[in-house]
Amino acid sequence: MAKKTTTLEKDFTPREIVAELDKYIVGQNEAKKAVAIALRNRWRRRNVSGALRDEIMPNNILLIGPTGVGKTEIARRLAKLDNAPFVKVEASKFTEVGYVGRDVESMVRDLVDTSVAHIRAKKAEEVRERAEELALQRILDILVPPMKKKKTVPANGGAQQDEAAETTNERTRDKFMDALRDGKLEDKIIEVEMRHPGDNLPMMQIMGPLSMEDFGINLQEMLGPMMPHKTKRRKMTIAKAREAIAQEEAEKLIDNESAVREAIERVENYGIIFLDEIDKIAGGGHGNGPDVSREGVQRDLLPIVEGTNVMTKHGMVKTDHVLFIASGAFHVSKPSDLIPELQGRFPIRVELKSLTKDDFVKILTFPENALIKQYTALIETDGITMEFSGDSITEIANIAAQVNEQVENIGARRLHTVISTLLEDILFDAPDMKSKKITITRDLVKKKLSSIARDQDLSRYIL
Repeated sequence: MAKKTTTLEKDFTPREIVAELDKYIVGQNEAKKAVAIALRNRWRRRNVSGALRDEIMPNNILLIGPTGVGKTEIARRLAKLDNAPFVKVEASKFTEVGYVGRDVESMVRDLVDTSVAHIRAKKAEEVRERAEELALQRILDILVPPMKKKKTVPANGGAQQDEAAETTNERTRDKFMDALRDGKLEDKIIEVEMRHPGDNLPMMQIMGPLSMEDFGINLQEMLGPMMPHKTKRRKMTIAKAREAIAQEEAEKLIDNESAVREAIERVENYGIIFLDEIDKIAGGGHGNGPDVSREGVQRDLLPIVEGTNVMTKHGMVKTDHVLFIASGAFHVSKPSDLIPELQGRFPIRVELKSLTKDDFVKILTFPENALIKQYTALIETDGITMEFSGDSITEIANIAAQVNEQVENIGARRLHTVISTLLEDILFDAPDMKSKKITITRDLVKKKLSSIARDQDLSRYIL
């Protein structure tokens, strides 16, 4: 019988996936289609019965295109859409085994850490109500400690006095609990005893270039159960104490072993690793200095991408069904400069197109997180309403496209520099402005930016 996998929140069709990506990314339909098929194939594999399920491998994708055209954003939005464990790494920061630096397996460890943190946060949310109730009880015990029942038999009349004291104590506690629930004591300062288990761990030094993370060692998990928990007394308001204690109580309520198992299962079946700047490790064997390790990094990547077991601090993780999305501009090198074995690990190749002036107009206005919407929301916090005329947006897009052609094509990132330069004075003077409405016109854009755009020396430094 096939092993049951963890089901994610939604099962999107390829068209639905593309429609969701369209909300944030302009154009690049071929790339969206490729990643949509890859994501849907995961759902299809999940519904394949029998041993064949384990034989179905993901088709890794290589995105080729200049910077700023949406390669990273496509992968990030895809992972968020499927609520899948996701990590973005730069291939250029890895070194061949034997060199000082990060080894390629560290990206799998990062992916597992991300997944574990997500699952723990999710489980903490599930026990939040119970944790908050326990936090209130602890705070109440600090404000009005419960009376301890005496073991000895009291003398004549002593029993009635003790009962009366206990009744008074219970009533007082009830009143304080009501006040705590109503938020009437939030600003009161109390002294709280908080756990600091990390303080008890012995210092350990490892000689050499490898770090503790590279060994996949977690001293806290290994030695934590054997070490007594040290506590520290801290003074804080009840509002802050409620949050800190609730978090501590939630950690006690979570089954860590179950959370780690679920996190690893999600990584193995739904994990996505975005390998950026893969073109920077292409063309190995032809350079000097740092270049000599390029081909070595590619060969180290081979087993990870193909499928192997990686030891992490949370346990062994299989990468057979992790989806790898690699990207690169390939200005200097080309995909064929990668070693043949690695080329074969990325069978799906998509070339992303450079962005045009019309694309810039859409990027400025259409996506849910469009730049103009962002800056309008920012300036609104100063009580000012800012509007952009249609021809001003066209002019901004035109200047961004012009500078990209003349200086360096950095894609949609050019819009950030153009708009920040355009709005620099407004953002600076906004808190002191008497007028509460600003309209950005085409004439204003030309006055502020046209001279800079025409002067290549100025645009090189300013835009």
